[in-house]
Amino acid sequence: MAETDTNTRIRIESIDVVRGVIMILMALDHTRDFFGSHAFFPEDLAHTTIPLFFTRWITHFCAPVFFLLTGTGAYLSLRKKSKSELSRFLFVRGLWLIFLELVVVRCLGWWFNFDYNVTGLAVLWALGWAMIVLSVLVYLPIPAVTTFGVLMIASHNLFDSVRWSNPLWSILHSPGPIIKGPHMVYVAYPLIPWIGVTAVGYSLGQSYAWTSARRSSFLLSLGVGLTAAFVILRTVNVYGDPQRWNPQRSAAFTVLSFLKTNKYPPSLLFLLMTLGPALLLLWAVDTRTPQWLQPALIVGKVPMFYYLLHIP
Repeated sequence: MAETDTNTRIRIESIDVVRGVIMILMALDHTRDFFGSHAFFPEDLAHTTIPLFFTRWITHFCAPVFFLLTGTGAYLSLRKKSKSELSRFLFVRGLWLIFLELVVVRCLGWWFNFDYNVTGLAVLWALGWAMIVLSVLVYLPIPAVTTFGVLMIASHNLFDSVRWSNPLWSILHSPGPIIKGPHMVYVAYPLIPWIGVTAVGYSLGQSYAWTSARRSSFLLSLGVGLTAAFVILRTVNVYGDPQRWNPQRSAAFTVLSFLKTNKYPPSLLFLLMTLGPALLLLWAVDTRTPQWLQPALIVGKVPMFYYLLHIP
């Protein structure tokens, strides 16, 4: 994309392409949910196969990238909105996403009924709250927003050992039911650190006001750095994920153990593992979209429409 396009248009083609790629991958996960075997989880190393494991692992990139680019898109919209307008938009959109999660996606998508026997608070719920929090963060300087996001991502695993049977703790950090009984409400996506990922994505948006050369160098360095940090921290095997990797029955399955990181909530290592390569993909398509990725570009321009349609 030419520099003039970057400076005058809100939509950045590379962002739409990457968003479209992860939306298409997302459908793989949900297809397996509906049509696959439920005898065991794809990441259960005692029973899984290598191909099955990777049908789950590759879809781990979806939620982190979507939260990240939601923040980036919010920053880019400042080209046409004031901060107060952006704040109001994020707040209203966040409430709308929570409504969609509770009514449209839950009732007409996953279950196709209105009995509310089980209500899962999942990705749209967390994304809605992330946007609501971001509606406040936009008034802060970019370094403050960045620090907020990075600290939330890097430090939340310090609380992995906390076992607090409280609905607020389930909403914030540890998945679990917040209402039990015949109409159970279960938090699948705790808000920490998804809010932090969105905040970091907002900060990333400023790079799209830079020259292509500077942005390309930044995306490459950051992508390599995060990926290397994952490999180093995972090798040390001390901090960053509640699940330690262990030697397995073969070298291949030991690699699977190394890659098996915690998504609920997303650990520091889970986010390093997914966001590092995602930034490298952003770098790879920053100036040009390959022809074979054109379908992803189309999907990436209408992610919510795609999300709501792909389930039914």
